Amino acid sequence: MNDNDQGAGSSARSKRKDARRNQQTLLDAAAAVFVTSGVEAPVRDIAAKAGVGTGTIYRHFPTRANLVIAVYRHQVDACAEAGPALLSTSPTPHAALGRWVDLFVDFLVTKHGLAAAMQGEGTGFETLHTYFLDRLLPVCTQLLDAAAASGEIRSNLDAYQLMRGIGNLCIGADSDPRYDARRLVALLVAGLREPH
Repeated sequence: MNDNDQGAGSSARSKRKDARRNQQTLLDAAAAVFVTSGVEAPVRDIAAKAGVGTGTIYRHFPTRANLVIAVYRHQVDACAEAGPALLSTSPTPHAALGRWVDLFVDFLVTKHGLAAAMQGEGTGFETLHTYFLDRLLPVCTQLLDAAAASGEIRSNLDAYQLMRGIGNLCIGADSDPRYDARRLVALLVAGLREPH
């Protein structure tokens, strides 16, 4: 292998890394726009937020459903990866759980409109729901177990039930300005504490 071959391999890896970073930027921008404007937001708004042209978005995501699915998976992954990081950096496991729940609520707000955007995608929604559970249930369980082991919360809590309860509290939050789902979710998390 000569030096030119080595340089070509390094260049290809660098381009792949740039492409991944650019895609992450697009997904972050789309998620932010979805939170404020819903999944039907104009692609030009997402492009403006990402600092790219609309053609760039269509090159990566040919249909709105492709973009919505990619944002959904991106946010599930970010939420899943945040759990262990929060456990290692938060002052207590209960604090880590609270911060993770905030991220989860952000995710649920962005997810609004997902089903409508995926009409005609067949089993796409079920596949995403399975991905969601496979990635997030173990993280929520880890956070609950750590907080229970530290004596901060009750020990008989089920991650699925907690996540479902949080999800139910978030329903309709975007359509009723008088309803503060975040406050109710915070009360729910505070209510997990072990009575002393």
